[in-house]
Amino acid sequence: MFIDEAKIYVKGGDGGNGCVSFRREKYVPKGGPDGGDGGDGGSVIITADRNLHTLIDFKYKQHYKAKRGAHGQGSNKYGKNGEDCRIRVPVGTIIKDADTKGILKDSNEDGMEFFAASGGRGGRGNARFKSSTNRAPRRAEKGFPGEEKWLRLELKLLADVGIIGFPNAGKSTLISKISAARPKISDYPFTTLAPNLGVVAVEEHKSFVVADIPGLIEGAHEGKGLGIRFLRHIERTKILLHLIDMSSGEEGRDPLDDFMTINRELSHFSPELASKLQIVAGNKIDIPEARERFKKVKGRFKDIKVDIFPISAATGEGVDKVIKCITEKLFKNKNIISPQRHKEHKEEKNKGEK
Repeated sequence: MFIDEAKIYVKGGDGGNGCVSFRREKYVPKGGPDGGDGGDGGSVIITADRNLHTLIDFKYKQHYKAKRGAHGQGSNKYGKNGEDCRIRVPVGTIIKDADTKGILKDSNEDGMEFFAASGGRGGRGNARFKSSTNRAPRRAEKGFPGEEKWLRLELKLLADVGIIGFPNAGKSTLISKISAARPKISDYPFTTLAPNLGVVAVEEHKSFVVADIPGLIEGAHEGKGLGIRFLRHIERTKILLHLIDMSSGEEGRDPLDDFMTINRELSHFSPELASKLQIVAGNKIDIPEARERFKKVKGRFKDIKVDIFPISAATGEGVDKVIKCITEKLFKNKNIISPQRHKEHKEEKNKGEK
């Protein structure tokens, strides 16, 4: 099950209380104070883990509390600090304050940590209040409460390329052809109900991640079909692969109209998303009628200065040219791929050289 939103409650551990105690010692008033401090409460720490791909764990557990600090004791014994509560989330998870909606952390790198709720400080024991005028203090502090809040987690998958298009345009078939991903593939609309990720290996020590997004339809920004809730998963991508069904003419749809419709929906969601570099491919040319339709509309796409590749995701025809084009665009400028992907490429390269 793919869950990309969750709301959780986090609370840092309370600090332990300080101790009031006196030791027995001759010539020392009341034996002298020896009450120890209370331990600090543990913190709630959220860590990004690249081995996770969904927030499903938070569907079954919403409350996360760190351990409180132990109380101080006599003989200047300090209380033990409380254990931290560690929470793992997928890389790409945005952590927001549930009340203010403000972004607290964008966990976009593996191992990145965020102190979601700090533990309370332990109270001071009476030994800390001894002075020249107060040799036998009888007071100690109570531990301070830990921080608590409600958080909202939103997952944005980290991918270099996002595949977009109408339902049944062949997006799932394509990602299964170019990567090891095995999404559900059927001939009815909205087969894909959640984004799928796949890694495309183009040559030794070089690869990129693609994300297959559930199909959009006209009016998606108004909630029609599956709406636009999954578009957040391609906001981080550098390139959009726009797949167009060349066989759609049988249903009275025009390929160029499909292209313009999808781009309008992207604009309604985010102008920045609509302005991303797009590589356009006309799919299903293994069907004779679709191949003929591609020849007719190719010129119309050139009129709006859009190059379109003829491909068949089912047979693999033309797919290599699209992958080559994507690779050239991605790796021509090192900054176009996310820092995390470059780090992985470098590690793979160093490993291979050894």
